[in-house]
Amino acid sequence: MATPRKKTSDQAAASPPPDRLAATLALDEPVSRVRLVSPARATALAKLGIRTVRDLVTHFPRRYVDLSAVRTVAEARIGESCTVRGTVHEIKLKRPRRNLSLVELALVDGTGTLMVTCFRQPWLMDQVKPGDAVAVAGKVEFDYGFKRMTNPYLEHVGEELGGAMIIPVHPATEKLSPAWMRRLVGNGLDAVRGLYDPLPLSLREKYRLMSRGSALSCIHFPQTMAEAAEARRRLAYEELLVLELFLMQEGARRSEGRRPTAHVIDGAHVAALAGALPFSLTGEQERARDEMLAAMAAPRTANHMILGDVGTGKTAVAAFGLAAAADTGGQALLMAPTEVLATQHGRSLGPLLEAAGVTYEVLTGSTPPADREAIVERFAAGTVDVLIGTHALLEDDVAPRNLTLAVIDEQQRFGVDQRSRLLSKGEAPDAVYLTATPIPRTLALALFGNLTLSYIREKPHAGAARATRVVTKQDRGVAYDAAKAALERGEQVYVVCPLIGKDGDERDAKAAAARDDDGPSHPVVSIESEADLAGDDVAAATREAAMLQSTTFVDHEVALLHGGMPPTEKKQVMERFRAGEIGVLVATTVIEVGVDVPNATVMIVEDADRFGLSQLHQLRGRVGRGDKPAEVFLVSASKQDAALARLGAMETTDDGFELATFDLSLRREGDILGNRQHGASGLKLVNVVRDGRIIEAAHADAAALLDEDPSLDAPEHRALAREVRLLAAKSEAPSGG
Repeated sequence: MATPRKKTSDQAAASPPPDRLAATLALDEPVSRVRLVSPARATALAKLGIRTVRDLVTHFPRRYVDLSAVRTVAEARIGESCTVRGTVHEIKLKRPRRNLSLVELALVDGTGTLMVTCFRQPWLMDQVKPGDAVAVAGKVEFDYGFKRMTNPYLEHVGEELGGAMIIPVHPATEKLSPAWMRRLVGNGLDAVRGLYDPLPLSLREKYRLMSRGSALSCIHFPQTMAEAAEARRRLAYEELLVLELFLMQEGARRSEGRRPTAHVIDGAHVAALAGALPFSLTGEQERARDEMLAAMAAPRTANHMILGDVGTGKTAVAAFGLAAAADTGGQALLMAPTEVLATQHGRSLGPLLEAAGVTYEVLTGSTPPADREAIVERFAAGTVDVLIGTHALLEDDVAPRNLTLAVIDEQQRFGVDQRSRLLSKGEAPDAVYLTATPIPRTLALALFGNLTLSYIREKPHAGAARATRVVTKQDRGVAYDAAKAALERGEQVYVVCPLIGKDGDERDAKAAAARDDDGPSHPVVSIESEADLAGDDVAAATREAAMLQSTTFVDHEVALLHGGMPPTEKKQVMERFRAGEIGVLVATTVIEVGVDVPNATVMIVEDADRFGLSQLHQLRGRVGRGDKPAEVFLVSASKQDAALARLGAMETTDDGFELATFDLSLRREGDILGNRQHGASGLKLVNVVRDGRIIEAAHADAAALLDEDPSLDAPEHRALAREVRLLAAKSEAPSGG
């Protein structure tokens, strides 16, 4: 129902030239200024998140019905998705059950009859009449002697489409049909006709991009599908360039007006640490170390992230940064998300730091008050070079004398405020972030465009063989037989459950969600929050532990570990499990990070289909850490082919980055970046799997622009600078508003 996009020459001659500034400013005016947007329609649009003219013209079609490639009924193949155009011969409302209605219509086109069944859409009886010309798009099936489509997209194809051969299908609501959405979007485009283009001409020419106005028009009302693709390419690049500029400028602001530290990276402590290592770094570890140290040596604040799969030795690389801080006369903080992991860092890094002449302490929530006071005093006096700890490091009394480096392990588990609080303990400390969450490079650039990145994929030690197998609940006995066999060999077992207690109240997940509210959230890589996993069929860890102790593992001690336990109790359970006193540990995903028990060789994950692949990959990293072969059993509550195929990827690869890319490919575009990450909600068109080259180009172009014009003050950059400011304001605004 949109007005035709292309005007005749007479119409164009009669139209006054657009006021380009007014059209640009109109983007951010209330949507109510658009023709035909009444108060009632404005309310309906608000339910779709459309409050401004910009929201309306960037409310992109979710798909298109291509009437230029219509199949006749005779040509339509069984099993094929296609568009069929014809005339409604008959339409009926049926109620096969009391709570179920369906509309069935017969569509004829001269070559045959297509039956169309629409479940729970009784309003079609008022909208479609015999004799109407309609197009339907969907999958063709064969049933009861007829070709048939079930719940296809259905559209009238009358004169109101202006002869268009490609019909955009916009997300709509019950109060606003797709036809009304087309009409309002068309009116919104009229309101911004002639708007300024934020992309400099040099970039448009470099990539042969259409103008912003043309791209908006073509993505909504394309003449061909190729034109729609070109429009999407242009707008996706613009989204990414603005985001990368925003992230880079935000990163630069962290040290604005402050004195950064150019670290000494070839000092005595760094050299001594290299000599103290009981192993040789892999080539990738050496490269990551050199990239990190180069960033720290630069006369500007470093923001560096080291991304490495489970067991790739990220912490050993970070240790060189700690030594460099000591060589520079500075101090360092190393913050980990759990006491188990912080304690483990103290146990593994401590002797290496001591051998390198670097003093260290460990501070956690369970550190005795007297010990805590002494540690804090020594750190404030500068006699402690490195302080390793948990959230306890964020307390006000932890006041370093000269903080020049902050290392944040498993950084995605901390919120923006927590990371900022840690960094605020120094003048302008360098920041090194570690994450075992496998984030493909293109996604990392889109999320963390203000960081330099190092990847470590190669594991220093191949480790024991580890096999992963997907089993249904009916076949889970195979998994428990393997667990019992491992126990008989003197080995240990993990059983992972997503929930705690009979009411499904997962305190681990709530705590994690509270920490992650503002930070790079787990859903970025399809790691679902346990708080979302409630259901009657979900194994609850407390019941599971009691049941396994009384039935399956009666001859072995079964213990329970979850995030809601007091720190001292968690520590006691883990120490006993590490010592081999506990045979079976029933746990929630609290074991995902920092649990290192080489004797654990079997893991059973209940309701595995309720977790993201990346989280499952991190979980299975807890077994096979010694020299004994390990087995992982993923118990699926679902029998659906799609769910089993998704878990099946875990059987075919042990590469976390490959799994993350596969997981991303299964997600809708809008889900990939989420809507909580620093302006990423502005990315409506970007798919990090498909658009890798565009992301790389936008990142490089943003860096080049800021090298040339850091504040984007040049006349040719002013429109672009305005878009960056608007994104910054949007990301700072409270969500849900």
